[in-house]
Amino acid sequence: MRIDELPKSDRIEDRRGGLSGIPGGRGGLGIGTIVILGLIGWAVGIDPRILIEGAETISGNDQAQQQSGAGSTTSTGAPSDAMGEFVSAVLGSTEAQWTTVFAQAGKRYEPPTLVMFSGATKSGCGFAQAAMGPFYCPIDRKVYLDTSFFQDLERRFRGCDVGSKTCQFSQAYVIAHEIGHHVQNQLGVLPQVQEQQRGMDKAEANSLQVRVELQADCLAGIWANRAQEKWQFIEPGDVEAAMTTASAIGDDRLQRQSQGYVVPDAFTHGTSAQRTRWFMTGLKSGDVASCNTFQTQQL
Repeated sequence: MRIDELPKSDRIEDRRGGLSGIPGGRGGLGIGTIVILGLIGWAVGIDPRILIEGAETISGNDQAQQQSGAGSTTSTGAPSDAMGEFVSAVLGSTEAQWTTVFAQAGKRYEPPTLVMFSGATKSGCGFAQAAMGPFYCPIDRKVYLDTSFFQDLERRFRGCDVGSKTCQFSQAYVIAHEIGHHVQNQLGVLPQVQEQQRGMDKAEANSLQVRVELQADCLAGIWANRAQEKWQFIEPGDVEAAMTTASAIGDDRLQRQSQGYVVPDAFTHGTSAQRTRWFMTGLKSGDVASCNTFQTQQL
């Protein structure tokens, strides 16, 4: 993946020099489980901390408050280190493409802010921890990213080779997926889903959440299609590496790894095959209309 021609974004809050390593976090929870529970929380309007059951628990509330206030630093704008420049380039390219897509539909795109942090930080949806993985908070309209997730992805899921250029496209896919949630939020998809889920049982709510996540995968594919058309930034092996990543974080694979068996009613993101298929749908079509996961019976 080449990033030299991608536009850079300054809509970044760099908190990596701030609070890290919150004591008392439950390291025993699998990263996939935590990500799933966290996203269910914001989707149904429940504080993610309630569902994660201690993954964000701090030993001693007073101590946590003192730590979160002491030593926390934030800088704004595009970071100057290699990872910061990469994130800035990916974010900038999503801003450029979604601004164009929205304008073509007679709408105005309002880009989100991306927060880079280390260890833990505060978000509009509660405490964000590295173990949760990247996520989008619709309350403050920010994407939260602890870049150690990229290393975890390789170490635990063999998603790509950390440090390689093909791994960069996998990382870009992860970021673009979270931006996809922001697009959904701006289009009113997330509020509508939240309202529908309040009247559903758990299995039904999970099923609807799967469609939300698969649409975000498809929207990530839309970004890749349009960015490739403009900048020709995708290199051989990039797409294959991203699909390996998408497959690695499918619900069926995560459940088999964490508990040894699969419970389809508990899926919230889609199977490995579904995640791969919907990203490729967006990548091949470049058409937002192709991403209507809510109107298809076959996911």
